[in-house]
Amino acid sequence: MGIATFERGTGAALWPKIAERLRREIAERYEPNDFLPAEAALAEAYGVNRLTLRRAIDELVSEGLVRREHGRGVRVLGPDLVYAIDRSTRFTLRLEEAGLEGRSELLGADRIAAEGGVARRLGLEPGTAVARLETLRFAGELPLCLITHFVVMPEGRLCLEAYRGGSLHDFLRLGCGLALERRTSLITVRLPEPLDARRLRQPATRPILRVKGVNVCARTGRPIEYSVTRFRGDRIELLVDASPRPTGKATIAPRAGAVAATLPPSERDQPGEPVP
Repeated sequence: MGIATFERGTGAALWPKIAERLRREIAERYEPNDFLPAEAALAEAYGVNRLTLRRAIDELVSEGLVRREHGRGVRVLGPDLVYAIDRSTRFTLRLEEAGLEGRSELLGADRIAAEGGVARRLGLEPGTAVARLETLRFAGELPLCLITHFVVMPEGRLCLEAYRGGSLHDFLRLGCGLALERRTSLITVRLPEPLDARRLRQPATRPILRVKGVNVCARTGRPIEYSVTRFRGDRIELLVDASPRPTGKATIAPRAGAVAATLPPSERDQPGEPVP
């Protein structure tokens, strides 16, 4: 680790600059389970006192990048979850399979008119009413992803009236008798919106993984939910099932990982359109 010089006398605290430098160092030079140098060595390298250095590390601990281990030092953490995207994509189930305790917090819910990409992906006429719900998903106390759900009516009406958190798909299964399966997943990398970054407890300069998904009724194929999920890219790895499609007469629906080379018009973002 090289010596870093930070400007003083500006009235701004030094620890945010040190925290940002440490984030870059971790991304470029460290692997999961590596230990950072001792705090005394880091403080000397950055030319600050140990209290300032400790405050910067506290920030990285709160973000889930590192963990203090008594008698050993500060350990670099790896992704909490390898998240499989397939027909039965369910966040709560994936956490349980990984041995993690998950919870979902409902941040807001309202009724909106579906326009643009939301209407196309749900196969609705523009202006059709849908329910919009915003949820924040945790593993323990660490936020892993934000999800904006758009749910068609009448299922959306029930969500607005009675859904208060937890697995939305379990809620729809128990409340409406609906089993949902994933039809498509579109994955992109982008910088988070400032509010998303604050809710995910990560810097706005760190990319997220955004997954746009369409979930349909497993029995009828009717689109029920369009979701836009923003994953913390430093805490989750996405696993896409790319198993070959069966030849001959198909007996099961193709998995979301088997994506055609060209997306159909209903799945594409239109130029200049602010699609969620």
